[in-house]
Amino acid sequence: MKTIVLLCIGLSGLFAIIDAQFPHHCKSPPLMEGRLMVYVTKDNLVMFDRFSYDAFERRIRLREFIHVQNQTYHEDILLLFREGVYYSISYLNSTCVKKSFKGDFRPIEIPKDAKFQAQVVIGSLSEPGAGVLANNWNGKEDNVLYSATFTEFGCLPIMVLENSEAIGDVMASYFDMVVGIEDPDTFFPPSFCESVELTESDGLDPFTAIWVKQSN
Repeated sequence: MKTIVLLCIGLSGLFAIIDAQFPHHCKSPPLMEGRLMVYVTKDNLVMFDRFSYDAFERRIRLREFIHVQNQTYHEDILLLFREGVYYSISYLNSTCVKKSFKGDFRPIEIPKDAKFQAQVVIGSLSEPGAGVLANNWNGKEDNVLYSATFTEFGCLPIMVLENSEAIGDVMASYFDMVVGIEDPDTFFPPSFCESVELTESDGLDPFTAIWVKQSN
């Protein structure tokens, strides 16, 4: 009887270790800042983006440098999902456009129905600080096929690949990530936006749209 009890305890401990080591679905920190490179193959569009992310209040600030058809231009966008409003801001001219938009906030996370594919090392673990342990997941959400790679510790996004009929292939690569928000005022429009009237949106650009989950 003692042998059976010890065997059961040993097996339970083994299963607990295996379960603890198996990667779990996770959400990224609710407050983050970082940089992002997005490439949309359909139109050969490239964006370099500095973003601030607030999952608590569902708001995102994007400062984008977009390169398309041998031209580069800058966009400063504030997305306020609770209000269903976005601002396009120009500090150079002190002008502001305020428009409504439809769509749900897309949190940075591993979707619940995502399937774990592999655990990989980016760089090398042969020396301290030379590599990062990461997990790769894939799945399909709202007719969009995706493959997502997040860090094992901290659940920070590294790379997300998506494919949809509407946009085509989209690759998003994250770097220089910081947990927290350095300047909370980044989520408030500047004073010269206060008197701007709200107008209807004719649709978000492909770069801004990747942050929006379209309503059914």
